[in-house]
Amino acid sequence: MFAGENGLRGDPRLQAISEAIRVVPHFPKPGIMFQDITTLLLDHKAFKDTVDIFVDRYRDMDISVVAGVEARGFMFGPSIALAIGAKFVPLRKPRKLPGEVISEAYVLEYGTDCLEMHVGAVQPGERALVIDDLVATGGTLSAAIRLLERVGAEVVECACVIGLPENKGERRLNGKPLYILVEPRELCC
Repeated sequence: MFAGENGLRGDPRLQAISEAIRVVPHFPKPGIMFQDITTLLLDHKAFKDTVDIFVDRYRDMDISVVAGVEARGFMFGPSIALAIGAKFVPLRKPRKLPGEVISEAYVLEYGTDCLEMHVGAVQPGERALVIDDLVATGGTLSAAIRLLERVGAEVVECACVIGLPENKGERRLNGKPLYILVEPRELCC
């Protein structure tokens, strides 16, 4: 569900967030319109508005874990976690975490990948939010959900700054709600 369809219709913050995201054509390969959120981070007001919108949504949902997907989920997750009184758990690519980890593989368009988290980082019964910058096919978010559920967490919702509606990523989330702030922009600024 897009924020503009759920109580934030016409909210000028959403337009400012969208405009703060640079679109880079033909990156990393021809035909791709890359949504570069690093420019959102450079705009302190738009970045704060992004975090504030998520915090307002999740503040009263009794979430104890904000799980951020590597790497761009790390840019939003810790701020949200601090503001709502939850812990932040990084979901990393393989071999990036020291010590004992639990892993979840997932299929990409041309291969496979994996997410890992520390064993014991999330306890059975904890309520989790999964955060990432962008959802396309939903494969990464689906792996994050499976990983958290394997250790007994309840995934309350997945949240992304940008959603590609044509890819229908929510279909792969096993009925978990998906909250998206903005749709991708098409033109480079």
